[in-house]
Amino acid sequence: MKQSLFNHHSSLFTIEALCTLLFGVAVFLFFGLAYPHHLHYQEQYQLFLFDSTYMWDVVKLPGGIADLLGRFCTQFFLFAWVGAFIIALLLTLVQLLTLRLFNGQWSMVNGQWVYGLTFVPSFLLWIFLLDENALLGGVWAVLLTLLWITGTVLMIQFFKRKMVSRRTVPVILVLIAIPIIYWMAIGGSHYHRYPTITPYLLYGAWLSAFLVPFLVRFCKFQVSGFKFQVLSFVLVAAIMGCFVWKNANFKAEKVMQYDFMARYQQWNRILATANAEKPNNQIGVTVQNLALGMHGLLADHLFEYNQNGIAGLLPDIQRDATSPLPTAEAFYQLGMIYAAQRTVFEAQEAILDFQKSARCYKRLTQTNLINGSYEVARKYLMALQKTLFYRDWANETLSLLGNEEAIAKHPEYGRLRQFAYDKDFYFGDQLTPEALERLFFSNTDNRLAFEYLKAYYMLTNDRESYVKLMEEVRSKR
Repeated sequence: MKQSLFNHHSSLFTIEALCTLLFGVAVFLFFGLAYPHHLHYQEQYQLFLFDSTYMWDVVKLPGGIADLLGRFCTQFFLFAWVGAFIIALLLTLVQLLTLRLFNGQWSMVNGQWVYGLTFVPSFLLWIFLLDENALLGGVWAVLLTLLWITGTVLMIQFFKRKMVSRRTVPVILVLIAIPIIYWMAIGGSHYHRYPTITPYLLYGAWLSAFLVPFLVRFCKFQVSGFKFQVLSFVLVAAIMGCFVWKNANFKAEKVMQYDFMARYQQWNRILATANAEKPNNQIGVTVQNLALGMHGLLADHLFEYNQNGIAGLLPDIQRDATSPLPTAEAFYQLGMIYAAQRTVFEAQEAILDFQKSARCYKRLTQTNLINGSYEVARKYLMALQKTLFYRDWANETLSLLGNEEAIAKHPEYGRLRQFAYDKDFYFGDQLTPEALERLFFSNTDNRLAFEYLKAYYMLTNDRESYVKLMEEVRSKR
């Protein structure tokens, strides 16, 4: 009889482990294969500093520990598969802790039919993270809350066994746990980038992790058998999985992919992606045209791709944190360094939760270095030195400050410094042919400016200016 009961419990444990493993693998593959650029998006809009002042400014607020842990993990999203593993691990831990609370309230041997409900909080957090403005600190808040509640329950059970007569101990433990949980997690507000948005899914995950075990405890319908356990998992996974897929924003993922490729100047990959599926959004078209221009193919193949008029070359700058960055990349590659600098700075200031951006800090360092503003560049480099993944780059770049010879020989900074305008003039937010003409004729080696100028005349059907341009170019050869 004892051997039979042992085998039964062993089978249940194996099934539970297998279901948990399947869930973790599904989360890992989803964020690694289908949603990697959402992770890159999260990483580029924060600047985690290994600095005591920075950390204290975060921790001292209610929910600050969860917020700090979320920021710490988000810096690893620079590598999508590492970020996918972190998310999978956190959501799996939430499920395991929820299961522990379930087992603390009722016997799984008599209630496998509701086993799948232990995955509901993790699925809700999965759906929460589909929003590119949902922050990982929210997941940490739920996880820390579950850890403290589970620990408190275990301590109460211990005192009940060892010190039955001292009934005040469990009450004291609960009174101590509540303010700790509030300060670590529940009291926080920095779990979504939009401060005016209430993260209902996050609160739903919290409530489901605690309320469902108590509701199940009073349910009289109990069925045993691992088949019901598997069935409940499959049912919950199928229903919640449909919600995950329905709420996933794959259009935004494609836009973020083009932005990511532009950030790392992956021109060949951009063209391969555009050839497979022509982009029809503003960021995709901007990045596609930039890649064509970098290869000297823009004017010759302009109308083989979707266009958005002259806005497909350099779109009007929007006052948000996302769309200006691809435009700033085009400014930068053209040699319009001051325009790139202003655009990146404004994009960073438009980040809704007032964080700084590692990506923007790096680009602002480069623009100030090219422009000769070495002390401003040093300010950004000193901050990047306190990061994990930008430290080495910051140390290498510090050696260039004030070193005119080294900058002139640098394959990128030296080239872009030569492309800079030779005279100042007014430049607004909208692209004009005069801006491109001044850029090209100040240095006719700037082939990207030449490609953009030809494309501008073609998109505006200005044949006369196009012919005049080509004649001028031929006369200078």
